[in-house]
Amino acid sequence: MRTVKATAAAVTAALAAGAAGIVAGRIASDAGLKAPPGKPLPGEPRLTVHATAAGRITLTRDLAALRPGTYGLAGDASHAVVGDVLPAEPHSADTVVRRLERVTHGTLHPGDKVWLTPNAHVGDPKSALGLDHDDVDIPGELGPLPAWFVPGIRDTWVIAVHGLGTTREHTMNLMEFLHRNRFPVLALTHRGDEGAPRPPDGLNHFGETEWRDLDAAIHHAVGQGARQVVLHGWSTGATMALRAAAHSDLRDRVKGLVLDSPVLSWERTLRALAAARHTPGVLLPLAVRAAQGRTGLPSDHSGLYADRTVPYADHPDRPEDDMGPDRPPPPTLIFHGPDDTIAPWDLSLRLADAHPDRIALHTVRQAPHAAMWNADPSAYEEALRRFLTPLM
Repeated sequence: MRTVKATAAAVTAALAAGAAGIVAGRIASDAGLKAPPGKPLPGEPRLTVHATAAGRITLTRDLAALRPGTYGLAGDASHAVVGDVLPAEPHSADTVVRRLERVTHGTLHPGDKVWLTPNAHVGDPKSALGLDHDDVDIPGELGPLPAWFVPGIRDTWVIAVHGLGTTREHTMNLMEFLHRNRFPVLALTHRGDEGAPRPPDGLNHFGETEWRDLDAAIHHAVGQGARQVVLHGWSTGATMALRAAAHSDLRDRVKGLVLDSPVLSWERTLRALAAARHTPGVLLPLAVRAAQGRTGLPSDHSGLYADRTVPYADHPDRPEDDMGPDRPPPPTLIFHGPDDTIAPWDLSLRLADAHPDRIALHTVRQAPHAAMWNADPSAYEEALRRFLTPLM
């Protein structure tokens, strides 16, 4: 009898432990599946404002606060733009002084909690940049997708799509540059964004289903007179661009891809996001399995998803409807760097090395995820100009 009771207790404990593991894995998977647009990704530190002066702001000294370049500085009720670190300015050992370019809205006070964001602009193209634009609704699979259209005289359109942790405001970082080069720009929302349809399960799918919203934007652009399109995506928006170039029935109109911090392994990105939330390492495999169970995402084996996603990858499991060898791939430019802790840079490096005639990698150092432009806007725009010139 004692043996039976002991066995029953052990089984009950094992079942309870298993159930707890499942729940813990599900909670950990929320780090990627429920990353809210416009909020800092896990691991992005909150900084304290210590002081402000004309053209200057003093922040908590942190590796994030020391990043070179131009960033948005977001608070709960404020947004500003900061430039480079000013090391010659007087400051204490635990603070850093940066150039304060402008305060977009709200006010900054000592003690405020803020974080750096790739979004250098808020509002819309007219209010933020003075660019005339049309608000359009793109007919999507799940319903209307609000988008901004900034007209240009070329018949090559740039379709811009944001990724994890940002909104379509992120695309405005490059809108002035593209407008100056006379490209029409279509900046879209996708499922899960504010004002866009909610995904049926309420979860992010790392571009695996969201690419269909980008496909709808391609159809809209072609229907409005675009002869060809360039897809410019950040983070999971880059993954969406890859999927659209592989699977859209208008993929022959896709003449170029620009991929900023592409998520080429959703498993590694999910692990990174969960780890940034201080999830114990033993639970990370459970987070991946929970994500698969909740979304149906295919296993990518730490990078094979990249090979399966890219339309011109030579991979034995490539779907039959991907581009074949008789269809030349679009030119591709990747902006990425080794300091991205969310989307591994080594996969972009591997992809570019495997296809040197098709893919160019512009390496950006000291830049976090989806902030390659922010680290050095001039260098980014020059590389982009060189890439786009043959496609004009």
